Amino acid sequence: MLLKTFGWSFAVTALGLVAAAFYGGWTAFGIVAILAVLEISLSFDNAVVNAGILKKMSAFWQKIFLTVGVLIAVFGMRLVFPVVIVAISAKMGPVEAVNLALNNKDRYQELVTDAHPAIAAFGGMFLLMIFLDFIFEDRDIQWLRWIERPLAKLGKVDMLSVCISLIVLLITAFTFAAHAHQHGGSHVDKAQTVLIAGIAGLITYMVVGGLSGHFENRLEAEEEREHEQEEEAVRSGKQRSAVVLAGQAAFFMFLYLEVLDASFSFDGVIGAFAITNDIVLMALGLGIGAMYVRSLTVYLVRQGTLDDYVYLEHGAHYAIGALAVILMVTIQYEINEVVTGLVGVVLIAWSFWSSVRRNRVLAAAEGRSDDKAEVSSGV
Repeated sequence: MLLKTFGWSFAVTALGLVAAAFYGGWTAFGIVAILAVLEISLSFDNAVVNAGILKKMSAFWQKIFLTVGVLIAVFGMRLVFPVVIVAISAKMGPVEAVNLALNNKDRYQELVTDAHPAIAAFGGMFLLMIFLDFIFEDRDIQWLRWIERPLAKLGKVDMLSVCISLIVLLITAFTFAAHAHQHGGSHVDKAQTVLIAGIAGLITYMVVGGLSGHFENRLEAEEEREHEQEEEAVRSGKQRSAVVLAGQAAFFMFLYLEVLDASFSFDGVIGAFAITNDIVLMALGLGIGAMYVRSLTVYLVRQGTLDDYVYLEHGAHYAIGALAVILMVTIQYEINEVVTGLVGVVLIAWSFWSSVRRNRVLAAAEGRSDDKAEVSSGV
């Protein structure tokens, strides 16, 4: 089971590390290994959230997610996205940006550093919206009830998450402007950059939410139509294959999953810039990490982990909230990537431990009920 699920990840790891050694020797080998570990630690929450969606899909589409989907994740977000950042920030064409990334790494590093406030504001706002929309939703299962119960009541206020996100963005932008002014920087331009990037992140989230809602509605409509046509086929005595309709529904779900997966990759890409400015090593390391995250997603689904450990999804979203705050803070202050990764790991480990304790309590209660039933039947 383990080898079957992680086999592709092991193969990609071997190929990626060998390619790194040929490309830049043992130093490149070490950087790629570090980047892979960084991506896995930062994206474990990604795997948990993805698993909640992927469990609705067939084994075939899970395999598509591991093959075609990983190409989109690696070449789209891990390779193209960093180049796009430089191209936009430096106002240059994509070909020129690629040439700069490959041949003038110092200048490339400088442009990436200059673009960091905008990247952090965009990614921070996007992830903050994901966390707030989760925490403001009233749920049957609650992990930290003393926090989640009152917040679920507040969540009944329309657009509350948007208002809070905009307040956080305004505070961050003005604080950053004051900090830049004290150090002789162009505080007005920098504050505008943070504001515009943050608003773009908010808009992107709302667009993604609209797309995901559209895909989910299409999925439900396809399933309902499939059920009606099956009933019609039974009444008319004709056989009808449901493969095409099931495939269409799964395809929409796959697109939804890819949109979400891309949105979660910002933190890994941003963190990678602090380790290397070599776009080849970045693509290799993050690509290996992305493959493990995808394999882990499938593993969680096939093992039924989310059903057995019900607080894992909560821990993943708290980790997303923590990452959003960290990204906003890094607009002004430097935070080590190890700290970023550890925060997510600790929160998810805590939620896993809480789930284990819950399962033990429920099992003990069920055992006591069975004992009482046996005594009653004996009497």
